[in-house]
Amino acid sequence: MAATNAPSTTKETERKYELAEKVRLPDPERLVGRGKPAVTGERQPEDQQLDAVYFDTAALALAQAGITLRRREGGSDAGWHLKLPSGVDSRDELRLPLGRARRTPPAELTALTRVHTRGEALKPVVRLRTRRRRWLLADGTGQALAELAEDRVTAHTLGHGTEATHWREVEVELTEHGSVDLLDRIEKRLLKAGAERSSSSSKLDRVLADRIPDGPGHRDDADSAGAVVIDYLRAQVDTLRRYDPAVRQDAPDSVHKMRVSSRRLRSAMQAYRRVLDRDATRPLTDELKWLAGELAPARDTEVMAARFGGVVDQLPAQLVLGPVAGTLDRTFGRQQAQGRERAVAALDSARYLALQDALDGLLTDPPLTEKADRPADRELPASVRRAHRRLRRRMAAADEQPAGPDRDGALHEARKAAKRLRYATEVAEPAIGEPARRLRKRLKKMQSVLGDHQDTVVARPVLRDLGAQVHLDGGNGFTFGLLHGIEATRAERAERELPGRWARLEQPKITRWLRG
Repeated sequence: MAATNAPSTTKETERKYELAEKVRLPDPERLVGRGKPAVTGERQPEDQQLDAVYFDTAALALAQAGITLRRREGGSDAGWHLKLPSGVDSRDELRLPLGRARRTPPAELTALTRVHTRGEALKPVVRLRTRRRRWLLADGTGQALAELAEDRVTAHTLGHGTEATHWREVEVELTEHGSVDLLDRIEKRLLKAGAERSSSSSKLDRVLADRIPDGPGHRDDADSAGAVVIDYLRAQVDTLRRYDPAVRQDAPDSVHKMRVSSRRLRSAMQAYRRVLDRDATRPLTDELKWLAGELAPARDTEVMAARFGGVVDQLPAQLVLGPVAGTLDRTFGRQQAQGRERAVAALDSARYLALQDALDGLLTDPPLTEKADRPADRELPASVRRAHRRLRRRMAAADEQPAGPDRDGALHEARKAAKRLRYATEVAEPAIGEPARRLRKRLKKMQSVLGDHQDTVVARPVLRDLGAQVHLDGGNGFTFGLLHGIEATRAERAERELPGRWARLEQPKITRWLRG
């Protein structure tokens, strides 16, 4: 029976090194050399016997994504471990107790891998037996900074064919109080002693290196328009999938990051119709729009709660009449919970998995046009120029509207056009360089002003309704009226700032490269 409690989560930052048998491991007490704080090692290492079985799909979907799922016995952290990539040299590690199940990973962990497994069964693929010698590196006060482990590993692949391999390696893992600088110092001395930085991110990756299928490859014509666009799309797909488990765990800002990646994907396919067949990508952009819509309630409520709460915290006490913070917590707490449930339901749906399959198809066999073979620095500006003209039309339409709902709506359309132009510029930046970077930075500032204005448009009706409800319930709605006034002032400030931002963006030195 699989464990049912919530997994504990830690961030693991470590580096691995290969050591030939003839290489002598430096004395742990002297490994980091001189420096402050002075670092010493325990003279007597701890010896451990570790036995781990790794699970994956038949196609090794987890290994392809840099993810490991194992059941390990022995050592100080026996249990089920799921490791998710989290930056350079780092991974998020989720742990659950061993439980009784030996061949069925806990549902709490497998749910976090669904975007990669797509419902396929997880089966044992590798067994690792490790003889470990472990030292704890601490400063002069005894505070642990890092763990040093010398491992002698025996690996057996499981399944249809079994192969055995043996090797020796060293791991250096930071503890809570360790630093990357310490890792660098230790690495310098390990390399000097004859160790080599491991080319594999994990023991499993080393064992399965020749069995892990290659992902969608880069085009040979790396400077072509098609190659640049596909590289951008690939990066956004990776980002979207990286935040899938974070959304499921309700990690801070994860919904926002996932939603932005879906928007970037959609905008790039819409903007670069000269490079990607628009008829072929339209169903995919429709599904990305659906995903962004399912994530929206969780994100929008999160933003509004933080926005109102931050203002209330800054108000003088005499201006906060009644349980304002409690009203906000009750209102948005309930809405946030509902939004998160909706987001996770979307990620659990067959429709979402079908979207992932479609994204794989896009990267594996992209619907490129004849213009995709053109040099990127000559072809891509045409699509950015088209998005720029779109923004100009939206800004002109907004200027024609008097203050009121119609102008608010027109500015919102301009904001969406600015986003599309910004994302289109991001795609072209590797090929265009500094001119595209300058335009992107100006767009980000202008988009921020338009975003502030739209936030006030959305916020004011909510505040009016909250104040009215408090009044109907017999309370005092004064503070909500005050918040409404603050939002109106923010809208006026955004309106004043917008013309200047637009003028700076339209300077010839910024847009000259778009003229073809």
